[in-house]
Formats: sequence, C-alpha cells, structure tokens
Amino acid sequence: MQTSYRNPPAAVPLPMPRVATGGGRPVLDVVIPVYNEEQDLAPCVRRLHTYLTEHFPYPFRITVADNASIDATPVIAHDLAEEFLEVESVRLEQKGRGRALRAVWSASDAAVLAYMDVDLSTDLAALLPLVAPLISGHSDLAIGSRLARGARVVRGAKREFISRCYNLILRSALFVRFSDAQCGFKAIRADVARHLLPLVADPGWFFDTELLVLAQRARLRIHEVPVDWVDDPDSRVDIVSTALADLKGVARLGRAFATGALPISELRHQLGRDMPAPVPGVPAGLTRQVIRFAAVGVFSTLLYLLLFVLLRNAMGAQPANLLALLISAIANTAVNRRVTFDVRGREGAGRHQFQGLLVFAIGLGLTSGSLALLQLLTGTPPRALELAVLVLANLLATVVRFVLLRGWVFRAQR
Repeated sequence: MQTSYRNPPAAVPLPMPRVATGGGRPVLDVVIPVYNEEQDLAPCVRRLHTYLTEHFPYPFRITVADNASIDATPVIAHDLAEEFLEVESVRLEQKGRGRALRAVWSASDAAVLAYMDVDLSTDLAALLPLVAPLISGHSDLAIGSRLARGARVVRGAKREFISRCYNLILRSALFVRFSDAQCGFKAIRADVARHLLPLVADPGWFFDTELLVLAQRARLRIHEVPVDWVDDPDSRVDIVSTALADLKGVARLGRAFATGALPISELRHQLGRDMPAPVPGVPAGLTRQVIRFAAVGVFSTLLYLLLFVLLRNAMGAQPANLLALLISAIANTAVNRRVTFDVRGREGAGRHQFQGLLVFAIGLGLTSGSLALLQLLTGTPPRALELAVLVLANLLATVVRFVLLRGWVFRAQR
C-alpha cells in the first residue's frame, strides 16, 4: 500500500517556548497512553502528579489517553480527572499509541509535550533533565535512552538483544544517530510537533521511530538523557508482531527517502534548519560532504578489497581488479548519490551511473597502471605488496573521484 504524506504546514518562524508562571496554559503536558490498564493507571497518575507537584516549578497537565479500553480504564481515568485539577482524560475509539499521541499533542496548548508508559519503568528523576532543554529552547526533542552511557537498565537478555538489534538496523538502514528509538519516555517542543506530526504516518509503536527519524533528517536538535529503567514483567507488548511492524516501517521510510516522497527540504526550510549561508570561496556543505564521502569510501574500499581477494583465486590480477572495481564503483556511486550529495528520486539515476562509470575508468587506469608498473618492476610480486600498492592507488583514485562527483556528476542537482 502506497503511503501518502501530507505537506507540512506553511512556513512560520519558530519562537522559543514561552514559560508560563501563572495559571491557565501549562508549560508541560505529559501524556500517558493506555489500553486496559485498570490495575496500573491510578498508581501511575498519583505518583506522577505527586512528583510534578513537588519538583516541577511550572504549571503542568497530565493527560490520560485511553485507546479504546474495554475494561474499567475509562472510568478510572475519568475519576482521576475529577480528583485532580491538573489531570485530564481523553477517550479514543481506536487503538494505537501513535494515534493517541498525535490526537493529544495536536490539541494541546502546552509549550512542551511529553509522554511516558503507564508502567513507569523509567525512573521519574529523569523527567526534569528530559524537559529542561526544551523549556529553555536549547533542544527541539528529548528522548530517554536505555543504551546511552550512564543508563542503568534491568531487563531480560531477550529484550536487551532485540532492542540492540533494532537500533543497529536503524543505524544501518536509516543512518540514525540517536541511540534508543523505543524507550517510552520522550518530549518535544509543541511548535516543532506542529510541523512533524502531519508527516508521521504510523499510528502504533513505530510512531516514535518515525518521529525521531524525521526530526534528524530535518536537522533538529535531539537531546538524549540516560535513564534508570526496570523492565515490566507484566508487559503485554507482542514482541514478534511489534518487531515485524517496525521492520515494515523502516522499509517504508527507506522507500520514502529514496523516492523523495517526504518533503524534507521543505521541512528544513520551515523549521529554519537550512544549511548555513555559503562563505565566499568555500563550497557550501563541503565539510559534511567530505566526511560522508570518506565514510562511503572506506566501505567501498573494503568491498573492493574483499572482492579482489575472492576473485583473485579464480582469475588473474587484472581481470580480478577490473570486476572488483566495477562492482564497488557502481555501489559507491549509488550510495554517494543519496548519502553524500542528497540526490533523491530516480530522475537522472541512469545518467549519474554512466558518468560514474567514466569516473570509474579513471580509477581503473590508476589502479591497473599501478599493477602493471609493479609487475614490470618485480615480475611476480608478493600478494601483500600487491594489495598495498592497490590501497595507495585507490586513495589517489578516491580523491579524484570526489572532485569529479562533486564538480561534474552531481553538480546540477546541488
């Protein structure tokens, strides 16, 4: 099914959050999404209310977002809202954590929006460090991380393994830099949320990941807080179905970024996160491109050497070098097109690969020429020396490749 992404709201300047000091508009709105939580809801809300009353210096609100519960959860939520002035109850007739957060956050008048799981697995001592950078305007989003340095986590080996594998997949497939996408302890500035929420398609557990990936692509500042976290032994999350849904979400986002379906450039402009104005005499974005090109180059060189060693066992040095360089060059052009030079969609992809092959021919001349010269000088060189010469030749070819890709192949797109 093709996912349709709505355009983000019209461009408006983003003010810093206003910190209210009196009654009325809350500074912080903490949402607790629940489904059939009649046992845990009241203790959670009472404990959170006590903590915020004693430690949070500004007006706050606690919103219970009920996802179509069929037990006594809605009644308990209503009673809590009657008991505490700062507690509200919202009823949704459809399930989905993402759907609940979108509904409440979109309607909230608070400057900072947060959410936490009803089991309170995360120690509440991390709440103030979570929201403080958002209230001050220093950061745009904040997440609790169970994988950041300083976090203290108590949970089973299976959940630990799944969590680390999931975040590794995110780093590999979507190039994320945040450490923990699924910890149920996050906050966002309301003005930022107004721009991101219309682009988040998932209504369930992948909502968090999608929001964070969009935020990173929009160059927003994501603050991470190491948390103390204790696994809830009574958790009702279906790990298998949730993992499959998350993998489908990763694939969907990957397709959207590759085809340009998500208006990331427009989003950056509306959020004021465009690249800085170019300095005279210095190409715009050069440092970022060099870093990314270098990372792609390391991967390509390793791929090339691996292919060369494998092919060398079945053929001579020159044909092995030709095939290894050709395969790695095609992969290098494709990855640099997307990662280094931010070219999206299929338009011009064939032409870029053709031009990339011409650049490849230059690299082939450098590496093949170095091999021919080595064989001329030594006759039959040792395999280690052969590899060393190829590495040096590839370093030179890499510099030439960057200059040609930047100044010729992808110049029009930039």
